[in-house]
Amino acid sequence: MSGGFYRPAPPGPSWFQRHWPGPKPTRGRAVPAAVLAGALGLAFFVPLSRTGIGWFLGWLALTVGVVVAVRRPVADLPRTERWVRAGWAAAALALLAVLAFRNAWWLVTFCVLGALGCAALAVVGGRGVRSILFSVVAGPVAAVRGQPWVRAHFRSNADPGLVRRVVGSVAATVAALIVFGALLASADGAFSVVLGAVVPEVSIGTVFRWIFLATVGALCVVAAVWTLAAPPDLSSVDRPTRRSFGMVEWAPVITAVTLLFAGFVAVQFTVLFGGQRHVLRTAGLSYAEYARSGFWQLVAVTLLTLAVLGGVARWARRESRAERIVLRVLLGALSALSVVIVISALSRMYTYQKVYSFTGERIFVMAFELLLGTVFLMILVAGLRWKGGWIPRATVALAVVMLLSLAVLNPEDYAASRNIARYQTTGKIDAWYLRALSADATPALAELPDPVRRCTLSWIADDLDEPDPWYAWNLGRVRARQALERVGPSAVGGPSDCKAADQFDLPKTRRPR
Repeated sequence: MSGGFYRPAPPGPSWFQRHWPGPKPTRGRAVPAAVLAGALGLAFFVPLSRTGIGWFLGWLALTVGVVVAVRRPVADLPRTERWVRAGWAAAALALLAVLAFRNAWWLVTFCVLGALGCAALAVVGGRGVRSILFSVVAGPVAAVRGQPWVRAHFRSNADPGLVRRVVGSVAATVAALIVFGALLASADGAFSVVLGAVVPEVSIGTVFRWIFLATVGALCVVAAVWTLAAPPDLSSVDRPTRRSFGMVEWAPVITAVTLLFAGFVAVQFTVLFGGQRHVLRTAGLSYAEYARSGFWQLVAVTLLTLAVLGGVARWARRESRAERIVLRVLLGALSALSVVIVISALSRMYTYQKVYSFTGERIFVMAFELLLGTVFLMILVAGLRWKGGWIPRATVALAVVMLLSLAVLNPEDYAASRNIARYQTTGKIDAWYLRALSADATPALAELPDPVRRCTLSWIADDLDEPDPWYAWNLGRVRARQALERVGPSAVGGPSDCKAADQFDLPKTRRPR
């Protein structure tokens, strides 16, 4: 209070000012070079409309540029943390390398998303659940906050004309290549073919694709170098909560859920060991129908149980010895019962696929459920010593292993092979599903007899009609083209070949495309 007027206290520093202020202004050429490498790497290599080796090469160029630009700040990290960050960076590259071998849309989508998540952990870090989620959100924030800091490097007083000269040199190089390349290509047909395979066809769409990818690459580098130059303090993100619940509040709920799970598991044991006869007698369903009817509910139960376990582990009070004993017993029992539920869900889906055929998506769901079961086992191990801080990062690492394992399995090829085996045994095959598979399944589908083969190859042959540029090289498409060449054009049908596809499978009503 001064002179009769109230002066409000100035606002305190924000969370960003206290825990993530960012690096101090600096100058140098390494950061601009890294931004240029990331922008050109993604624009030149990445085939945005399809899978190919260019995804890996573009991200490799970006990663090398970032590592060179921030090698000194990274060297200040603890040795163990440096190896962990390097492991996440390698995992991102490994996931993007999948796009050079596989084509299944759902698999490559999860691999790209997983690679972005691993890259965020390599840049920001994170140990607990909240800091790992924060690392994913921090990337876009850093891309915006880091732009003024990066622009300062382009205005270096040591050489103010450097940027202008570099841009002019790049423009002159492109112009010279265009002029002389066009003249030499028109002078020799063989050289024209080679040049056409190396240089993409330039169109308005191509230019927009280059601009988009260059912008994305530059922003990724900005976020990475700005964050690694001064990483955020994640201790406040993973700080233990002050709020806690006593045993009277949480123990009855967990006890009731555990007893409910125990009753469900008891029934599941009778199903697992009683088999098809027991289900027909008690549920009035076929074994395959029974297996499918509860799978998704069990997946939901598994996810909800993980959320319950995480919440109790975070907020349950464990000050007295009695509280710790009860918490350990109940959470251990709930985790063990959840493992049995996971086994039941996997058994149901496998049984259903044996009857109604395998699909790539069902294989993925089984792999995901197996991942959840492994998480429950890790919770059991962590409960022995009350040390579970390693579980979140281990779960992410297991998810990476799951995706890479699926890539090695080649799920669409495996699903096609199992469908063909079912066709040889029962005379039934889902041709509508098989013809929608990617090039990964083409070598297996080429072994089918006509007329089913003509239907299943009708879509993929159109997609493989045009050759790929070198940066879109993909092993799956190479093998698919070889398979189509081996069987010849007569083995590839059209829309009319799929009109009678239902006669090869269970009754369906679909419109032929």
